[in-house]
Amino acid sequence: MARIGVFICHCGHNIASVVDVEKVTEFAKTLPGVVFASHNMYSCSEEGLGSIRDSIEENKLDRIVVAACTPRTHEPLFRRNCERAGVNKYLFEFVNIREHCSWIHAKEPEDATRKAMNLVAMGVAKAALLEPQTEGESNVVPVALVIGGGISGLAAASALVSQGIETHLVEKEASLGGILRDIEVIGPEMTESKKLIEELKRSIECSPKAHIHLSSRVTGLTGFIGNFEATISSEKCDEKVKVGAIIVATGGREFIPKGEYGYGSLPGVITQLELEKMLAKKEFPEKTVFIQCVGSRQPGRDFCSRMCCNTSIKNAIRIKEAKPDARVSVLHRDIMSYGTLAERVYMEAAEKGVRFMRYSLERIPMIKKKDSGLSVEVYDETLDEVIQLDADNVVLATPMVPIDDVKDVAMLLKVPVDKYGFFLEAHVKLRPVEFATEGVFICGTARWPSQVSECIAQGLAAAAKASVPIREGKVVIEPITAFSDSEKCIACGNCVIACPYEAIEIVEIDSKKQAKVNEAQCKGCGNCVAACHNDAMQQKGFGTRQLGAMIDALIKNALEVSE
Repeated sequence: MARIGVFICHCGHNIASVVDVEKVTEFAKTLPGVVFASHNMYSCSEEGLGSIRDSIEENKLDRIVVAACTPRTHEPLFRRNCERAGVNKYLFEFVNIREHCSWIHAKEPEDATRKAMNLVAMGVAKAALLEPQTEGESNVVPVALVIGGGISGLAAASALVSQGIETHLVEKEASLGGILRDIEVIGPEMTESKKLIEELKRSIECSPKAHIHLSSRVTGLTGFIGNFEATISSEKCDEKVKVGAIIVATGGREFIPKGEYGYGSLPGVITQLELEKMLAKKEFPEKTVFIQCVGSRQPGRDFCSRMCCNTSIKNAIRIKEAKPDARVSVLHRDIMSYGTLAERVYMEAAEKGVRFMRYSLERIPMIKKKDSGLSVEVYDETLDEVIQLDADNVVLATPMVPIDDVKDVAMLLKVPVDKYGFFLEAHVKLRPVEFATEGVFICGTARWPSQVSECIAQGLAAAAKASVPIREGKVVIEPITAFSDSEKCIACGNCVIACPYEAIEIVEIDSKKQAKVNEAQCKGCGNCVAACHNDAMQQKGFGTRQLGAMIDALIKNALEVSE
């Protein structure tokens, strides 16, 4: 008979301000198999964890249920705590009564408490049937693949080869550097981009561990963390390489504002990249008007690209330094020059005579063609008046947007994108350079519009993450994988079709065909279990008996409450 311990967390006021924690604790004591139940202010604190360990030892507990916040962030912590107390970490069950109860039912404390009791009853019922599990291991191919040769990809590849890790760098263009090839100076640091790119390129090109594939694309990918096989295609041939980890650094592109503010029809209306090319040729306009947030922070594309303001300020300063008498105006909805250095550069631009004027979406600037150039009419919200500006060039500050084939890349790698088309990381705070798909990492503007310094930092972070399994030479397989009951399996193939990770195949064992799961490739999604009409497919930790026990406990508890 299992000896189950239940620990309910107040989570400060996050849970306890809505859920009656004491009432849930007393209820837990009445559940079958529960020999100990208590509550803590913060179960995840060292004091709370120590209390759980002491209770396990004193009460000889062999199954643990913690009702607290999200398992997404805290389950590994409580599992390690169980191990420290001598209990197999897979004899632990997490019940989420914060997101599922107190947060979502904040104005219904009685219902939230009742729901918490139901969830705890279900958790206890499942915990009673949990079985000890052993983690497996899989070997790792000591090779990395970096997709994209922009600044993020160069930083990542440089970091990898500097550790002695063999690295394939794939770039679809004929040269490395990405969008920075068209930019002479990087703001707000005012660094020469060419020097930065050349420095990173040299570190890669001089390394015998680097394999650079220009004018190439990754067109095929199979396998799993530690054992991927990628097909790299160029005009000449297709090459298959085995790699242990993949870094996605495909970057982004400048949004082309066709039809906006006369772009494409009015001479002199240009984008930032077009201005960059002019400045690189030492062509400095006498009269320049920048218009910010063109194509961004509006319905359909409501995100802030974050780099546009700093880019406009940088280029405004360059124009003023080359021609102190030049007239430069920046029309903005507000300035996003975050960071102390960017703030100083913004102040420097104002001191040099750059004019900043605020406009709104309700009254956007109007551009007209004149004999001698362009005329811009803007309603300055600060001055509360309409101002006329003459301009040789009107520069439209447009956002960075995803590359055109982002969905094809996402399908190839089996990774998600957000509603704008940027790649979606596993967790914005806890796993910012990782995908939910193990072994695949993300960095730079492919993830979200980022400054060059941020792109480099993310490239280094992704390389650090990718190097961990490669250096260790193995990966741990969490035992939540599916398995097939050979006695029930009739080799119908439904599970093979349902598996999104291609982890199942039909094999012949002892003259009988049956489904076989590659545990290293399986992610424990449970699709195969749902697809199997013969109940042959099961998942460790989520067996039919365990889930059935949870449903029975919910029904029983609901009936008792109604009576």
